[in-house]
Amino acid sequence: MNWHRVSLSVVVAVVVVGMAGVMGAQAWADEPRLAGQVSQHGITWTFADEHEVGQFVNGDWWVVGPVTVVEVDPAPGPAPEGQETQLTQDQWGNTGLQDDNRWRNGSMVVYRAENRQGYDSRGRNFNEDAVTRFPLELDPNRSLISTISHVELPNRKMHWELMWGSERNTHRVLRTAAVLTVVDEAPPADAFRPPYVGFDKPIFRAGDLQWDRLYELEAPDDVPAWSTIERYMERPWLDHMNGSWLARTIAPTENQPGYGREVGRIVSIASLMVHLDVPREQKETLLIRLVQYGIDLWGIAEAGGHWNEGGGHTSGRKWPILFAGLMLDDDRFFDLPATAVFQEDTQTYYGQGWHGQTALWQMVTHHGPREPYEHKHPDDWERWDRTSESYRLCCTGRAWVGMALAARHMQAKRLWDHDAFFDYVDRFMADPDPYAEQRGGRERPSQEASTFDPFVDAMWRSHREAAPAEPYGDVHRMWDAQRRRWVQVTRPQ
Repeated sequence: MNWHRVSLSVVVAVVVVGMAGVMGAQAWADEPRLAGQVSQHGITWTFADEHEVGQFVNGDWWVVGPVTVVEVDPAPGPAPEGQETQLTQDQWGNTGLQDDNRWRNGSMVVYRAENRQGYDSRGRNFNEDAVTRFPLELDPNRSLISTISHVELPNRKMHWELMWGSERNTHRVLRTAAVLTVVDEAPPADAFRPPYVGFDKPIFRAGDLQWDRLYELEAPDDVPAWSTIERYMERPWLDHMNGSWLARTIAPTENQPGYGREVGRIVSIASLMVHLDVPREQKETLLIRLVQYGIDLWGIAEAGGHWNEGGGHTSGRKWPILFAGLMLDDDRFFDLPATAVFQEDTQTYYGQGWHGQTALWQMVTHHGPREPYEHKHPDDWERWDRTSESYRLCCTGRAWVGMALAARHMQAKRLWDHDAFFDYVDRFMADPDPYAEQRGGRERPSQEASTFDPFVDAMWRSHREAAPAEPYGDVHRMWDAQRRRWVQVTRPQ
């Protein structure tokens, strides 16, 4: 199907139906009005004068500017005197924290994706030059991100129900974040919030959502509660710190997951839920929030963002961008800058594996560049090869499955433009094991052929075979971790 040749009658129908649905999502939002301050998620912005204000379709606030923000509550500033931060270390002896009381409840205006932040000085990527101070004059096409810091650590994660007992609490230092966008005129009632990063603030409209691109797949018994997944994606996810593992410490606990494995899991679940055979009104809130996440990631990518760390830190960011472009019928989401490199692509490539597999996985980086290893027999694996294998099984592929399945159903494999990712997911989930006879008596890893999430497993079993087939691309690439660039490879036949 050619997404860009749709009849006028279909476009009109989609807009009308889309707008009817948007009214449902807008029912809880205030009408535009004059106000001297607005509040969201416990954060209040106060202006020098009254301005016209309103809410985007996802609930975030806009204000017609130029505007002077005289103060934010809770106020940014030093931590209470005598506060100490316990510097916990991970299994590698690393910590993303520092015992530093200079700053809490910080705000930022972010123009470029960089590994620095002005929110909380306990994060090791804190930089005083990134701190926003008040009063602050803001012109149109600016976004102000404000946060609330935790006073005590550790704290319960928002998505704790997805985790096992040892991972439900975290030493992340921010509690929540909210975004205020300055516009030059009131946007349409169905406008999405533009990206919170960069100078360019394009307006995308929920009335343009291409509802006909969503399937109505039979729902299994294990569908998560809609309210739970909607809540996971309700607030902005701060992804502008360029994929650094240090950003994990700054991810607000009431907004988002801190690790890419759970980013991928939540995006996978949400991406499949919007394709279920349920009434359109039931899908609408989650659809809007998933598209909003894609808009934010697209803006970050345009501002130099990339998500190609090793291990499991940066999964889940590519598909929301492509999904938003498909649902908004906007080619800009598909023409990303070369700097926008994604973990799912750098970690998968074509080669000859030790037991016959041809879609392979590599760590890429973890305390330095790491060599590929799946071509070697396990008897020849060195320490980092074994560590890489543990990350392959614990932290990456099991989180990618729902995204790959949704992309296949939306015929987005050609847009994704990295066939090895899809073939790797197929290899990981294949059941029965197609390589059983070639393993030489070695057991298949028990983690394969399943994800962490029963809903995703059930959707894969029920709907993978029915996904439309797409041809392979002509060019296949592998990420060279040593030289940090793509090299061309051949797909084994």
